[in-house]
Amino acid sequence: MKVPQPIPYQGSKRQLAPRILRYFPKGASRIVEPFAGSAAMTIAIASRHLAEKFWINDAHKPLMALWGEIIENPDTISLAYTKLWNAQLGNERDFFNLVRSRFNKSHRPEDFLYLLARCVKASIRYNSNGEFNNTPDNRRKGAHPDEMCNRIAHTSMLLSGRIKITAWDYKKVLEKCTESDFVYMDPPYQGVCGNRDNRYLPKIEFDEFCMELEKLNDRNIRYIISYDGRTGEKEYGQPMPGSLGLTRIEMHAGRSTQSTLLGRSDITYESLYLSPNLSPTEIQNRDLQMSLW
Repeated sequence: MKVPQPIPYQGSKRQLAPRILRYFPKGASRIVEPFAGSAAMTIAIASRHLAEKFWINDAHKPLMALWGEIIENPDTISLAYTKLWNAQLGNERDFFNLVRSRFNKSHRPEDFLYLLARCVKASIRYNSNGEFNNTPDNRRKGAHPDEMCNRIAHTSMLLSGRIKITAWDYKKVLEKCTESDFVYMDPPYQGVCGNRDNRYLPKIEFDEFCMELEKLNDRNIRYIISYDGRTGEKEYGQPMPGSLGLTRIEMHAGRSTQSTLLGRSDITYESLYLSPNLSPTEIQNRDLQMSLW
């Protein structure tokens, strides 16, 4: 079955998921994503039957409300999206603005799904008043209802009854993790979440995040982090400190969209950090299995 992706999301690890999974260990009772976003890794793991239980979390409450509808009420959210998609036809730009205004007042999940399907680069952006303010991509109408409904149905089938959904601060999630869990973290790294960028709420403080990783190390909890990266010679984000004992792996993420637009061929690399308590044997065995798929 094709891996479903119901929520379009800038920065999603959908394309990198098969390579990231090469470093996941066997035997985790539950996969935890404290910064879930599009939950690309959770969906990839569930579609490959590599875990039985999941926990997705994100501090962005409207996003997690949408996830709750997708997983627990797939028919309802699919029908609502279909009505919105059809209602826009012939008046796409004004209809987008209408839905955006309504979402900023009510935060209805179906409105949010429609906005993400239509907005530029599938990017969640807010102004200083906390209002969603991204604009529509006028070149497209968003995923056709048939395709979106199919993605939603498959995602619900994979995860319903097996997943916990929360909108907590990530520190609370990490505090509740146990040694039998495996944690995948994809926090907004510094290259895209400065003071002038309202894409992510709230901001993730680097030093505080490192302190939380130290606590996970002390509690012997296994984890992987996607964090900093680079395009050509330009680096994004401060590398994780060596004192944490992490293993850093650079992953080829393809040609930069921005450099392509400028007629260049700069390649983007994203860093993957493996926690010190990940057994080399576990990783090697998983790497061998993945290479045979």
